[in-house]
Amino acid sequence: MVELHIPDVADRETLGAFVARVVRLDGMAAVRLRMRGDEVVEAWGTTPFDVLVTRAVHGVVTPRDATVSGNELLAAITVAGGETMDAGPARDLLWQSELPAAARWRTVEALPAGVVSDLADRGVTVARENVGPQGTPPASLMDQTVLTVSGEDIEVKVPMRCLFALSGMGFLDSSMTGDVVRVTATDSWMRMDARYGAVVRRRHALLPLLM
Repeated sequence: MVELHIPDVADRETLGAFVARVVRLDGMAAVRLRMRGDEVVEAWGTTPFDVLVTRAVHGVVTPRDATVSGNELLAAITVAGGETMDAGPARDLLWQSELPAAARWRTVEALPAGVVSDLADRGVTVARENVGPQGTPPASLMDQTVLTVSGEDIEVKVPMRCLFALSGMGFLDSSMTGDVVRVTATDSWMRMDARYGAVVRRRHALLPLLM
């Protein structure tokens, strides 16, 4: 079983809100919990936008890296309650996504949250007008670059799917004056941190192995 210890009630509410959003987007979603250092738990989720989402809280998870059912984790946080929770059995085989390796994330730019929110809203409007046969926006729209930011000799292209994930997870709060979305990157990954969580995506597609 996976044991999760989060002593602060505000952190438990934060994690519960994050997991609820992941499950809302995908009712069968898994959540990966892993330690960052000795006192911080990172929660990771996948989204229908092919973008990873994450939120960190103070706590401890045992084992230090485990995947659990999103629904079971949500029940443990919101129903069972308490500082120490049984997050259910480990379901590591459910996690199929690569996570960024430990590396120095370089600051690229801080964008006004209101601007990012407006771009996301416009994208949602366009997506609704161009729904494909599977009931989802076409990949060409999802992969369209909506922002190009640069700094520290690095340029990052932000695709529409990242803004969809920020909006779909409720990470943006354009009502907060002065709120920003911080864009950071490594050679392989890009990350956008908003008030209520972050989205993470590979900057370049992996090349297939040649046999």
